[in-house]
Amino acid sequence: MAHHPAGSPAPTQPGSLSRRTVLRGSLLGAGAVTAPALLAACSSKKSGSSGSSNKPTTFGSNHSDPTDKQAMTAAINAYTTQTGKQVTINTVDHGTFQENINRYLQGTPEDAFSWFAGYRMQFFAAKGLATDISDVWKDSAFSDFSPALKAASTGQDGKQYFVPFYYYQWAVFYRKSLWQQHGYTAPKTWDEYKALAAKMKSDGLVPISLGDKDGWPAMGTFDYINMRQNGYQFHVDLMAGKEDWTSDKVKKVFDTWAGILPYCQDGANGRTWQEAANALVQKQAGMHVLGMFVGQQFQASELDDLDFFPFPEIDAANAQDSVEAPIDGFMVSKKAKNPEGAKELMKFLGTPEAESAFLKVFPSNLACSSKYDTAGYNTLQKKAVDLISNAKHISQFMDRDTRPDFASTVMIPSIQQFLANPKDIDNLTKNIEAQKKTIFASD
Repeated sequence: MAHHPAGSPAPTQPGSLSRRTVLRGSLLGAGAVTAPALLAACSSKKSGSSGSSNKPTTFGSNHSDPTDKQAMTAAINAYTTQTGKQVTINTVDHGTFQENINRYLQGTPEDAFSWFAGYRMQFFAAKGLATDISDVWKDSAFSDFSPALKAASTGQDGKQYFVPFYYYQWAVFYRKSLWQQHGYTAPKTWDEYKALAAKMKSDGLVPISLGDKDGWPAMGTFDYINMRQNGYQFHVDLMAGKEDWTSDKVKKVFDTWAGILPYCQDGANGRTWQEAANALVQKQAGMHVLGMFVGQQFQASELDDLDFFPFPEIDAANAQDSVEAPIDGFMVSKKAKNPEGAKELMKFLGTPEAESAFLKVFPSNLACSSKYDTAGYNTLQKKAVDLISNAKHISQFMDRDTRPDFASTVMIPSIQQFLANPKDIDNLTKNIEAQKKTIFASD
């Protein structure tokens, strides 16, 4: 969602996702996807003949950021070491991968590929573009996944199509040393958040770093304001096309957001999330709203200085009871040339051993398996588990909780338009609603 990282742009075809509840290494909401443009490289690959698990299995990966890519390679290498079976990895830029996911799966995809849980997974399963891996779920390792995680991996037909691997929370991140230097304390309410931002600005800092060049990072702020202000159910219904974007409730979300924009980094639409995160790394910014994968921008020696607090309360009726915690994992292509090899790989990727190989390199995530030894978690990971365990509701992120075409073709440009001109909310919401009606009526 990560990136990703977890939340990244959505595909150009319909689909959606929903979130539910997460409970420590056991409960996790239903989630979805996002997609950018993957392709020729992937489609041109040749893999082993059908049904032959003795030939290399091909794997399409969206783990493209350096640390993320290294971690995914470590997990795949662990599989080869344990089984002696080879896997050919084709890594494609995260955003590009997601934008072209539909064409990719309909073309000549790898045997297995990185994807997201919940609605987005369900969308591609329903389109006949994914292989039923219910037999893989009968493996003993899969009993370590909670019923909620299994639900997030299950298609609308009741069959499993997904292997959950890790999840991560979105929150407001900061550097402890910088805060100690200035005497800042974590705000709980929106008014306290704005007051802190104003203080940071007077101290010569960028209060809130922001980079939305890729279109998805700012979605997290919208999601949180909406859930804090209007509640989880309204947010889920809005993402599902059941609520009107021109309603006063939605307009108030943008109004509230506009009130904090003077404290956000200027020129967000021209800056990547990595560039925005680096302002936090370099102690030029006081806060940053992102997923826990922000940690990959820090040197290992500095990770202990990274901390977070839950997105602030706006309406006491909703408090801070909702958390965004996307689930990432893997699927098998319907057109896999080596489906048996892909399923063998899926069985391994569902084990704590695979998660351990990944998280040792990329400790900015949380393992899905309940048997994963959390004793090795760093302070940030342990705090994240507590945050998610205590949440009443878990969302999966806008570009996963709604249809991929609506997220990519409507919400990405609309949010970027809002960031560039936050004063025309009436026309903005009117245009979103008009496009929503067309897209959601297309099924």
